[in-house]
Amino acid sequence: MKKLRRFGISMPAELLERFDEYIRNRKYTNRSKAIVDLINKEFISDESKKPNSFIAGAITIVYNHHKRELLDRITDLQHSYGDIIISSQHIHLNHDNCLEIIAVKGRYKRIKELADGLGSVKGVYHKTLSVSLSCKK
Repeated sequence: MKKLRRFGISMPAELLERFDEYIRNRKYTNRSKAIVDLINKEFISDESKKPNSFIAGAITIVYNHHKRELLDRITDLQHSYGDIIISSQHIHLNHDNCLEIIAVKGRYKRIKELADGLGSVKGVYHKTLSVSLSCKK
């Protein structure tokens, strides 16, 4: 078991009220666990964005599937980055729009290249890259 250490923290009352609301909304049982999770999230985020960091995460795109050649471009890009794509899921949002979730694992620099490439395709409305895990090769 990891050794725990206690420390005190001071913050403005309004910020503490917002933090307590955050804790309630996310069903935390105490402030300590919430603080630890927030700090870990920041460290993972910072560490994972180094070009050679080995990460896992998801790229999410929303696009209009009626745009000419859009599906071909998205497919070609994914085939070019097959070494980092674990899987993908295609979801029909409505008659015109689709959501695609692409699970990825590899070097951050290469994953970011793919995410940026997908986001720049004409007809893609929205793109996010979410790093959910910093991992070893």
